[in-house]
Amino acid sequence: MSLLAIISLIAGIALPFWNIPLIARIIKRRSAEDISLLWGIGVWTSLLFMLPHGLITDEIVLRCFTISNFLLFTITFIIVLIYHKPRGKDKDNG
Repeated sequence: MSLLAIISLIAGIALPFWNIPLIARIIKRRSAEDISLLWGIGVWTSLLFMLPHGLITDEIVLRCFTISNFLLFTITFIIVLIYHKPRGKDKDNG
């Protein structure tokens, strides 16, 4: 494996971990109101449709990126769904 492939592999696995600060911020604030559900659905659906090819490819960088990105974004999207409140609703008026 070339140095470029190794660097790409590390970056492909590490990139999805940048979802963790977003997850932590949502949990700390106990709100995902500023996150668009349409955006989350669009990204997650796209990743789901890309998953089969990413799993069968011989390219290790693409396979690792696909798996780590799908898993971490799925966790992110679940957290968004848990902490998302409908717009215009507050705690007191429920």
